[in-house]
Amino acid sequence: MKKLQKDIASGKIAPIYFFHGPESFLKEEFTDLIRKNAFPAEQDAAVNTTVLYGQDVTPGEIVSMASEFPMFTARKLIIVKQFDKLKKPGSRDRQKLHIDQFIRYINTTADSTILILDADQIDKRDLQKAPFRELQPFRHDFPLVTHPDIFASDRASLYGWEFEPEALKAFSAYIQPSSREIAREVEKLVMYASSKSNEKRITGTDVFECVGISKQYNVFELEKALAGKNVRLCSGISLMIMDREGQKEGLMNIVRYLTTFYMRIWKLHSPGSRQLPLSETAKLLGMFGKQEYFAKNYLNYASRFSLKETENAILALHRTDAALKGLETYPDEKYLLLRLMQHLLQPDLSG
Repeated sequence: MKKLQKDIASGKIAPIYFFHGPESFLKEEFTDLIRKNAFPAEQDAAVNTTVLYGQDVTPGEIVSMASEFPMFTARKLIIVKQFDKLKKPGSRDRQKLHIDQFIRYINTTADSTILILDADQIDKRDLQKAPFRELQPFRHDFPLVTHPDIFASDRASLYGWEFEPEALKAFSAYIQPSSREIAREVEKLVMYASSKSNEKRITGTDVFECVGISKQYNVFELEKALAGKNVRLCSGISLMIMDREGQKEGLMNIVRYLTTFYMRIWKLHSPGSRQLPLSETAKLLGMFGKQEYFAKNYLNYASRFSLKETENAILALHRTDAALKGLETYPDEKYLLLRLMQHLLQPDLSG
């Protein structure tokens, strides 16, 4: 992805881009980057950019438009969104004719046209069929962001800033795992932090103040109370989080965070896992970059929770998640929270 960005920024623009995958925000950013670097001025881009939608055009119609000459510039840009939903032109013979025409265009291309084909996730079997098969040399995959912390850290570095470890942990725990949301919040954080300091480091205080997280009632304090097996404190902190963030939304955030917490402990109960070097332990736990700093905490947690306790906790979290998704009736979210805490820390009393 970084090479693609570097090539486009340096003016090495390909005649075809096949953007494939569900990560719409990053596809939009790369499309904008291509548009910005393909034309000498915005007015040229405005006149020579055409946006099409797959369900409205056939492959042959795309070829016809791509073969036309641009107006007043050397190139034009055609963006086909929802390319995986192309309109089918009548009979099978006619469909084949259009596909064959499209494949011929792929093999020759027009120097005067940049064609961006934007498709959602396509089944692997369909990717081996025409015309997707012929587009493999131009394909760039855009999967959903799976490590919000790495994405946030990389995003901050674009502005020349970096997160302190505690700040990145806080930010990753509370932000929605969406690239669009992360990018927006990182931009806000950089603006906020730059008004206070020139050190280009985002601190935990910056995150708490800008994102709006309570310093006393948050999932990190909950994590500490949980490690101390203090059910009263855990319940109190959780209820305050829910009051602040909304009953259902707050509980969903708690369940998501604690599921990760217990799954990491569960991984450390596998044979030999606690004898690994710290860097390997971090990889095992899915902790990358600055998050590696906290891997040692989980070695401590794994000694406090037995395998049985950990597996029971994961089952309790799964049950709570199912209830929040409507698969089980419950009086209210506070009931669900208190029942969860009892199952996590007082299993003998929960029945």
